[in-house]
Parts: sequence; structure tokens; C-alpha cells
Amino acid sequence: MRRVIAFLMLSLMAAPAMSERVKDIARVNGVRSNPLIGYGLVVGLNGTGDQTSQAPFTVQSLKTMLAELGVTIPPGVNPQLKNVAAVAVSAELPPFAKPGQQIDITVSSIGNAGSLRGGALLMTALKGADGEIYAIAQGNMVVGGFGASGNDGSRISVNVPSAGRIPNGATVERAVLDGMAQNGEELVLDLNTPDFTTVQRLMEVINTRFGPETARAVDGGSVAVRAPFDVSARVGFMAQVENLELSPGDAPAKVVVNARTGTIVIGANVRVMPAAVAHGSLTVTISEGTEVSQPSALAGGETVVAPSTDIAVEQTGSRMFVLQGGASLEDIVAAVNQVGAAPGDLIAILEALKQAGALRAELEII
Repeated sequence: MRRVIAFLMLSLMAAPAMSERVKDIARVNGVRSNPLIGYGLVVGLNGTGDQTSQAPFTVQSLKTMLAELGVTIPPGVNPQLKNVAAVAVSAELPPFAKPGQQIDITVSSIGNAGSLRGGALLMTALKGADGEIYAIAQGNMVVGGFGASGNDGSRISVNVPSAGRIPNGATVERAVLDGMAQNGEELVLDLNTPDFTTVQRLMEVINTRFGPETARAVDGGSVAVRAPFDVSARVGFMAQVENLELSPGDAPAKVVVNARTGTIVIGANVRVMPAAVAHGSLTVTISEGTEVSQPSALAGGETVVAPSTDIAVEQTGSRMFVLQGGASLEDIVAAVNQVGAAPGDLIAILEALKQAGALRAELEII
């Protein structure tokens, strides 16, 4: 496994810088999706709905809905429901979505329903952050999980049966103004990863293609581009811009360590100052056994069994390796592979190098 990881890292380091399209490294400011959320009821469940004694809001919601439909439940009467569940409905309203278009929705139980399989979501209003209704959701659910339980309380579930999706389950009722119409004379391109070098190269490639002063740098993560006022011409102009290619700037030197899984990713620009590293391990072995103590024939004693514990401590020989000044990713991987360090050992070595000031990179532990 270590050899495979080393090969992959060396391959990434040796690969030349590749050109990327503008659409892959930046997005137009203001052109984004918007989260929607709503509260509704799922009906038609096979006895796996909310337990109304523990989720009274389900009964309250059902009474309110029935009252709006002209059905009056006498005061003090609380139906004991088994096939209804209160749910939260969420969706993403994509940019440029227009009324009448359909979007996918996710339905999640917020009560104690055992499963939503086979249920149907009743008409639910989906609201944005401003409290306005932007879509209406309704439809039959698709649940990937499955659960079963026995009379003795035993239960088994596969995946998550208390959540599901409805493809094209919501209809857009209100459009959101997009950034293409709001940005006036200029459109701003925001980099997915802010970088001064990438901003400079993006500005240069746009000015080379469309003429000087077409693009200007706003800051280390954005470039403003002069675009036509006419919407049709602006769309055509941005279609040309997003297909331009450039080589983004190199990422900063960084070592990312996942302490939970032992995963380590070392960037190609990581360098190490002169340092010597020795790393060994201490092995402690504890053996439990028994010993029989038996008296002589004329002693008149009793035979007893006594526990016996043996403890052995072994210090494995550690080898020291030297990292020369300016050592690259290839040198680090080769040195670590020579001593056969495991991921946990490598994490300890990297942390020690950082503390010693020899690691010229940001060490990020996630």
C-alpha cells in the first residue's frame, strides 16, 4: 500500500501543469442556487408513521389540514395515527429556474416514524430564506432504506428508511433574479480557490482574447469583466469566456493529515530543511498463564493453582534517515519508505518536523 501511495504522489508531482477551462475554476458572481425548505405530512404509510403520543405536532398538523378542507374534528378528540408522519422537505432552487419547471426534493422525518417507505407527500409549500414561497412539492416517495421489527422489540434496518427523495417532486412557482441581469456593466468571476497568480493569469487570458482593459482584478479571488448590456450578447460573450483555458497557479505547500483514518496527502511544493529523523517503536508483550503448586506426599497440604504473568519489553531498532535541505516530495517519500514507517508513524514524523521548523509547509490535521 505504501508503494502504491508513493507512486501516485510521485506521478502527481511529475505531471506537468495542465490547462483548465474558466468554467471549471470560477463562477459568475450572483449566479447560484438557493436552498428551500418546507414542513409537510406524508400519508399512506403501512403502520410506520409517527406515534402521536410522542409527536403531538403531527396530529395538530393533520387537524389544521383537514379544517382547511372542510373536515371538522370535535374538540378533545386526538386521532391515534399510524400511517401519517411529519416531515421536513428540502430542495435546491437552481439558477435560472423558471415557474413551471420541476426540481428534485428530499423528504426527511422529523418525528419518530419508523419508515417512510410507500408514503405520499401531501402538497407542501417550499420557502426561501426571505420567507417567500418559491415552489410547491407533492408526490410519491422513493425510499432506499428498509426496516423490519419483531414483537419482542428486535429490529433491523438497511440504510435509512426515514428519509427519501421525490424526483421532479416540486414545481417552481417564483423565479429568482439572477446575477446576469443585476451586475450592470461588469460581470464578476469568483475563483473557486482564491489565488493571486490565478487571478493574474485569468485577467491576462481574457484581455488577450477580447482586448486590453476588458478584465480587471478585483482582489485575490475575483476578476471583473466588461460585458455587453444586451442579454443575448452577454450570454454569448460569457460562453466564450468560460471556455478559455489557462494554467492555474500552484497550490500552496500543504500537508493534510486525517488523524482518524491515517490518510496523509503531501502537496507537490512541500520542502524540508536539513534534518535527521530517527523513529522506533516499543513493544510490550504480556502473557498470562497458570502454575500448579503441589505439596509433597507427607506434608499434608493442598494443591493450589496460582496465576502467572510474564511481561516482556522489546525495543525495536530504529534507523535514522537524513533529509537534505530543500528535499522534495520524492525525497520525503523515498526516505519514509526506507524505514518502513506506517501511517501513524509518518504522522508523528511530520508533526515533529513541523515543530522543529524543518517542514516548509502548512500542516493541517482534519
